[in-house]
Amino acid sequence: MIETNTRQADVPEACKVLINNQGTAPGMLFEKGGTTIISMPGVPYEMKGVMEDHVLPWIRERVTVPSVVHKTIMTQGVPESYLAARLRNWEEGLPDCIKLAYLPRPGIVRLRLTITGECAGDSEQILKVNIDKLQKIISKHIFGFDEISLEESLGKLLYEKELTLATAESCTGGNIARLITRIPGSSRYFTGSVIAYSNSIKVKVLGVPEEYLNTFGAVRQEVVEKMVTGVREHFDTDVAIATSGIAGPDGGTDEKPVGTVWISVLYRDRIYSHRYLFGGTRERINTQASYTSMQLLRQLILGLI
Repeated sequence: MIETNTRQADVPEACKVLINNQGTAPGMLFEKGGTTIISMPGVPYEMKGVMEDHVLPWIRERVTVPSVVHKTIMTQGVPESYLAARLRNWEEGLPDCIKLAYLPRPGIVRLRLTITGECAGDSEQILKVNIDKLQKIISKHIFGFDEISLEESLGKLLYEKELTLATAESCTGGNIARLITRIPGSSRYFTGSVIAYSNSIKVKVLGVPEEYLNTFGAVRQEVVEKMVTGVREHFDTDVAIATSGIAGPDGGTDEKPVGTVWISVLYRDRIYSHRYLFGGTRERINTQASYTSMQLLRQLILGLI
């Protein structure tokens, strides 16, 4: 260990050391004259670790805070503004002790319900009643609760139903497969993927007729449906996803502007395909197409489409 590393271990004698389990820079807690100062490591995930391991427990021992209960409903498939319009009456009917926040990110909108004060003691029943009402309005778009990811929700469904999945990706470039394989244990249901970025791979590997590409181009329903059946046959799976689109910033036309994406999902003997027009940057279009593809497959398996 070099001398610089050794000196980094020095801390002021007056502090209480807060061990950093994520790195080497410790947190430090100083108390003097009724004032407490806490110094945290600068790296965000290290700071978060010290906060959760030491600072928050220290605060809870000394400070009485109001009861706060959060419940997050995860949705996909409806933009924030449209979702707010559909839920206006439901939101107006919420008890005064519940606050609703819309927390959007590309392809996903989280609805966070917060209960404070005296109602917190009855939060379980209050949340159940109001979430039951919500599900009657947008059940098709809810994929889980409390920050579960869409890829985890899909993975649980595939595992419970003993289904295997393969993907054929053009415009998403393997992002769907990347998201799915982030989940530990995904090898139990995910078989493989073909990144059919070029037309030659669509033809040679997935069996898309060359005349389809010459006649329609790659971004068409006929093409994406051949991709989804081709990848299912290639990997011998129960379900499949296929995407083909124009992620930009170039390549768009009046008929097929940037953001046009065809998605096809297959569940045994059923195929569902839909054309979307996503907005934003190339990365945002990819993200929205990936999440929409996984949600469509969930909906098909559950009989919601």
